[in-house]
Amino acid sequence: MYFVRIVFLRTFASITIILLLNMDLTERFINYTKFDTQSSEDSERVPSTAKQLEFAKYLAKELQDEGLADVEMDEMGYIYATLKSNTKKKTPTIGFISHYDTSPDASGKDVKARIIRNYDGKDIVLGDGIVTSVEKFPELKEHVGEDLIVTDGTTLLGADDKAGIAEIVQAMCYLRDHDEIKHGDIRVGFNPDEEIGRGAHHFDVEKFGCDWAYTMDGGDEGDLEYENFNAAGAKVHIKGVSVHTGYAKGKMVNANRLACEFNAMIPDTDIPEATEGYEGFYHLLNIDSRTEEAKLSYIIRDHDRDKFEERKDFMQACVDKMNAKYGEGTVTIDMKDQYYNMKEKIDPNMHVIDIVLRAMQESGVAPKVEPIRGGTDGAQLSFKGLPCPNIFAGGVNFHGPHEFVSIQVMEKAVSVIAKICEITGNFED
Repeated sequence: MYFVRIVFLRTFASITIILLLNMDLTERFINYTKFDTQSSEDSERVPSTAKQLEFAKYLAKELQDEGLADVEMDEMGYIYATLKSNTKKKTPTIGFISHYDTSPDASGKDVKARIIRNYDGKDIVLGDGIVTSVEKFPELKEHVGEDLIVTDGTTLLGADDKAGIAEIVQAMCYLRDHDEIKHGDIRVGFNPDEEIGRGAHHFDVEKFGCDWAYTMDGGDEGDLEYENFNAAGAKVHIKGVSVHTGYAKGKMVNANRLACEFNAMIPDTDIPEATEGYEGFYHLLNIDSRTEEAKLSYIIRDHDRDKFEERKDFMQACVDKMNAKYGEGTVTIDMKDQYYNMKEKIDPNMHVIDIVLRAMQESGVAPKVEPIRGGTDGAQLSFKGLPCPNIFAGGVNFHGPHEFVSIQVMEKAVSVIAKICEITGNFED
């Protein structure tokens, strides 16, 4: 167990980092966006798409070229590397993690990023009549005067999470070039398939060898997250009987109609459109239906573990009610837990959060500690023995053409990473 002892630290102003890193960081990120790394829920391979490996190979070589040690990429595209310690102190080994796949929700091919310098607070015309309006996206108001990287309206940007990768690599380069900032071994890890919930499945925590880590996969400036949903997926299968409609009385079982009836049992107060904060929900992802068969796919979410279990019990009760009405075996359900609330694993290790809060303060960043209404690789990694909260990477409006990232916010993320390494390098065993 490590404990923080407050000591005098050699400080470096975040503005200095900004001046040194501005174009390098921006160019690095934009270069990453040129790779199409969209993952696919329909694939069982790892990574789910071969094109992710093309970027992984490029990234691994870049890490080698930048002088990081122990650079390794396995056959599934998981990348590990080390910035070696420059202190004789015994310090914890910490890690920084980001994913390089982009969401299946929008195309990531031929991304055409452009920079809007000194954003004036007005609507942004992306192209082809697509406009990111301040009325619809009021978060733009928080970035007046900053330099924004946006899309041309035909693809997503990929700040989720190539901004995180660029920030981590840039921070490692900064520390490499500033030996006066003492730090222990720092590990970096980059993985595929986070957007489809599989990013941490094959992440080798033992090989990573860290006492704790941070995912750089959060949203806007100051976001710090160590609470997330407990999550499960549910696949409901309905068996119908198809008979000519002219002779259907007493014989037909219309799976289409039963699918509607089943979904109607879900309270309309417990859906994403009607919930916020810590409120959980059921979300109908899709329906594949015809008279003789219907398949419904749901996700189940709740921050509270007991309520999460109650939600799963409710889904099973709906199945039982349908079978009591239409006959046993008419409706079946396959539910699988996906991940759990990392707070359970972070609470005994709150020094991991205290370090981030201090790093943000020293970098001029106001922390915004909020629960994630979703998941993160860090949740799964926390339950694999690696406490791993989530820090902002700067992207806003993920998974669509209105996505943007502020260069200044990315620079602050670099500063926070470097500060975390500096603070941790002054730990006492």
